[in-house]
Amino acid sequence: MKLKVSIFLFILLSVLGLSGCSDDKKAAAPPPPPEVMVVDVVQKDIPIYKEWVASMAGMVNATILAQVQGYLIKQNYKEGDYIKKGTLLFEIDPRTFQSDLDEAKANLAKQEAILTTAAANLKRILPLAAANAVSQRDKDNSVGASLSAEAQVLSAQAQVRKAELNLSFTKITSPIDGIAGEAEAQIGDLVGTSQSLVLTSVSTVNPIKVYVPISEREYLEIVQKSKQVRAKKKAQRTYDMSLADGSVWPYPGTFSFADRQVDTGTGTIRVAISFPNDENILRPGQFAKVRALMGTSKGALLIPQRAVGELQGVFQVAVVGADNTVKITNVKVGERVKELWVITDGLKPGDRVVAEGTQKAGDGVKVAPKPYTPAKAEGASKPAKTSKPEKAKASKK
Repeated sequence: MKLKVSIFLFILLSVLGLSGCSDDKKAAAPPPPPEVMVVDVVQKDIPIYKEWVASMAGMVNATILAQVQGYLIKQNYKEGDYIKKGTLLFEIDPRTFQSDLDEAKANLAKQEAILTTAAANLKRILPLAAANAVSQRDKDNSVGASLSAEAQVLSAQAQVRKAELNLSFTKITSPIDGIAGEAEAQIGDLVGTSQSLVLTSVSTVNPIKVYVPISEREYLEIVQKSKQVRAKKKAQRTYDMSLADGSVWPYPGTFSFADRQVDTGTGTIRVAISFPNDENILRPGQFAKVRALMGTSKGALLIPQRAVGELQGVFQVAVVGADNTVKITNVKVGERVKELWVITDGLKPGDRVVAEGTQKAGDGVKVAPKPYTPAKAEGASKPAKTSKPEKAKASKK
């Protein structure tokens, strides 16, 4: 019996010893360093662009109003068409205004007849008054009647002109060349009331104004650069515009004017950029992106944007040293250039930073660096350029 117990204890101790040895072997083998993708800090000269979201407006936007009250009887233009200055747009029933004009002309004729009589009486009275054949009162009455008749004629003439003007207002014409908008009133509507004053709008869209809201800092920067351009007699800065479908407007824009004040609610000032629009394709109300070349950054340090992290307003990157040890470094960032970011402080040319796997690259951690290849990211962004759909559109035409 004792022999059996001894054998059992020997086997048990052997098993426990073997498992302990295997545990020691496992603990002795450290895990491999995590793989990360790194990229070298690149130094080169790059153009610095500013980009803003902008909205379009007509160079002149004329609101067409009914200046007299009456019933609309005719619309003489097609909505959305390009029209010339003086084009007849609407007609209001003129009969009431023609009647007012006829009445005003009749009253003018009456007042002219009264003036003729008063002038004849005065002509007879004056010689008699000189010979003391009539009283001074009769003379004064004749002079007063003549002057009153002249005033009545002037008043009647004014009434005729007013009636003619009101009659002319029944034919509503365009004050400018431009694109005519949708009619706000229909045939048979009573227009010219406080509820129905606006009939349509006409906008001059060549050139077209593009409004860009910029910050006070950007505004002051642009003003300073404009002074430098004028001092060096360089060409005026031009602006590029991208439309909603991603296409780039083929004609560059030029600065038109800056608004007179800063919007206190947003802290921005509105700047107008003028773009040629010969075919009237661009219309008021459209949105676009406007881009301007602000200058060139000499010897800028560039890394992928994805390599930069932010923690409580502090930008950081994971720098891989010569011994493949990670050091978390605070950096200062500048302008964004496509998928890259300009680093103004904290890095030097040739540094290696982690672009993929930053979550595995803690401070002091050894890593297994591999070259970063952004091919997948670039491939995913290529369809946004819509080069093939453009060809398809051209073939449809």
